[in-house]
Amino acid sequence: MPVETLVVGQLSTNCYLFYDEDSRQCFIIDPGDDGDYIIRKIKDLDLKPQAILATHGHFDHVLAAAELKLAFDIPFYLNAKDAKILKRTQSTAKYFTSLEVDPVLMPDKFLSDGQELKIENCKLKILFTPGHTPGSVTFLYADRHTKKYQVQAKCQAFVGDLIFAHGGYGRTDLKGGDMNKLQQSIKKILAFPSETILYSGHGDLTSVKKEKKFYG
Repeated sequence: MPVETLVVGQLSTNCYLFYDEDSRQCFIIDPGDDGDYIIRKIKDLDLKPQAILATHGHFDHVLAAAELKLAFDIPFYLNAKDAKILKRTQSTAKYFTSLEVDPVLMPDKFLSDGQELKIENCKLKILFTPGHTPGSVTFLYADRHTKKYQVQAKCQAFVGDLIFAHGGYGRTDLKGGDMNKLQQSIKKILAFPSETILYSGHGDLTSVKKEKKFYG
């Protein structure tokens, strides 16, 4: 499926527009900031946003959520385990960037493991992948699904700050981080087909094949 990558905010977060080419319906994934820029790109591409999805609750992945929700009248989704992190948005944004920001709206709906979100003829499956935060999730698209976590054919996974290109992974020293859970979540993602494209929260996209070599 087509994906438009927008680098936003002071921490250069990757905001992704995942869309169906025929209907132009899209999901906005991790709108970290720069709401005006994201709105402009959506209009330039003639897309029809259906929902805002956050891989986790850290401020650099959600700062534009309220602006986009109001602009397009669409729901905001997050895993419930990260709701506490979302409530600390103002203090953490000020600590890491010195920015004074408005409170982020609480989610309209909470994401659960195994849930599916659909736009036109394609679906994103929600996979619970904690470690970087208690409620981190991965959004998985596959042409075909077999069992619960087994996928075939072309796969795309939006992994947030779980995995970065060149062997990187999300920090776990922040409140709610857990290295053991992070390692288990990485293992889950690296069990996908080698050709699976990994869209990370920061930096370049990568693949299961490229990252497996860093984990033996």
